[in-house]
Amino acid sequence: MKTFALVASALTLAVPALARAEPVLLISIDGLRPGDVLEADKRGLSIPNLRRFVKEGAHATGVTGVVPTLTYPSHTTLMTGVSPARHGIVANNSFDPMGINQGGWYWYAQDVRTPMLWEAATKAGLSTANIHWPVSVAAKGVTWNLPQIWRTGHGDDARLLDALATPGLKAQLEAKVGQPYAMGIDESLAADQNRARFASALIAAHKPDFLTVYFAALDHEEHASAPGSAAAKAVLEKIDGIVGDLVAAEMRAHPDAVIALVSDHGFEATHTAINLYRPFIDAGLITLDRDGKIASWLAMPWIAGGSAAIMLARPGDGALAARVKALLDRLAANPANGIDRIVDQDALTEMGGNPQARFAVNLKSGFVTDIFRGAAAPVVGHASVKGMHGYFPGPASLDATLLLMGKGVAPGKDLGRVDMRAVAPTLAKLLGASLPAAELPPIDLAK
Repeated sequence: MKTFALVASALTLAVPALARAEPVLLISIDGLRPGDVLEADKRGLSIPNLRRFVKEGAHATGVTGVVPTLTYPSHTTLMTGVSPARHGIVANNSFDPMGINQGGWYWYAQDVRTPMLWEAATKAGLSTANIHWPVSVAAKGVTWNLPQIWRTGHGDDARLLDALATPGLKAQLEAKVGQPYAMGIDESLAADQNRARFASALIAAHKPDFLTVYFAALDHEEHASAPGSAAAKAVLEKIDGIVGDLVAAEMRAHPDAVIALVSDHGFEATHTAINLYRPFIDAGLITLDRDGKIASWLAMPWIAGGSAAIMLARPGDGALAARVKALLDRLAANPANGIDRIVDQDALTEMGGNPQARFAVNLKSGFVTDIFRGAAAPVVGHASVKGMHGYFPGPASLDATLLLMGKGVAPGKDLGRVDMRAVAPTLAKLLGASLPAAELPPIDLAK
């Protein structure tokens, strides 16, 4: 008997303990700056539900984002734990030099090259759901999915979503909520409020173990009226109420849940637009047809708000690369063009940015890349937006947000600065799931 007991004891020690698994609600507020939460009183913001995270849970003083600090690359890093160079979502829009994709975005999860949290959670035996998260069309492992996609804003967009969402889910939730689901192209506060009602209805109906929810209205307003504007503050205060309602719905379904609230980037106020297309046209690197549309190209800016990747039609052509580099250096020599720095392919890849780009151009604060406007548009002009992101990370103004509270999260814990790549493995650990491809270890949330 004693021998049997010793063997049984040894076997018990040899079997690893089951990973802790908590339900997780992941909320993203696009463009939320950490200072708006941590310094809410100083900035004149009444956001009690967001401030609750700081008192009752853990918070980062700032989250260092990815290259570039754009919505789609950032949200994919938040779901994978790897940089854009590895997960493949290197911009918001796909590279489309001839303009045939009608402004198409990276909507499709099949473009993501590494596993996402939904898939990891499903493999751990959990149910998952999604409301409007970027890069979620046909995502693996999503039990109940209302992905983010749009084309024109025409009524057919709703039919497109019907075809791509979990069969019957949109109609089921519309019946419960009592109104149509917001169109994907709609980034208004009313659309955020609508999606929050659908998220609450989904929680009540299905109680998913892992739910992702995305809100866009703050980012939309910060572009339109500048970060920190009265209008942006008003939108954030309304979103704070949305967060309170969602947290309450989740806690009713899962009293032991962890609520994680993130953003993808911060914001810079802007004043000047830089038209990078014009110098490439003047240098014969982009050729236009009689209608002023692009007919052919040798090198092309792939704009990303506060930065641009520079693509070559012949990536291995050293002479072409040298020609483009000389052009970029001439532009950078003029302070009026607002160029902060130029990096080559090796440096960009090391930063985790687009490995296919031959160069990347980062602009100074206040400057923003302009869209293609033809051969007559000047290089320097007035910015059509009052706020922008998409720059290289680094400045505190571009930091993203991370707040967590719930079971196992130490109250009042300051996590300091956090790398965005650490968020996904942290959530995976909470879920009792695994993301072996993640580039960083989980964050310690305990006391």
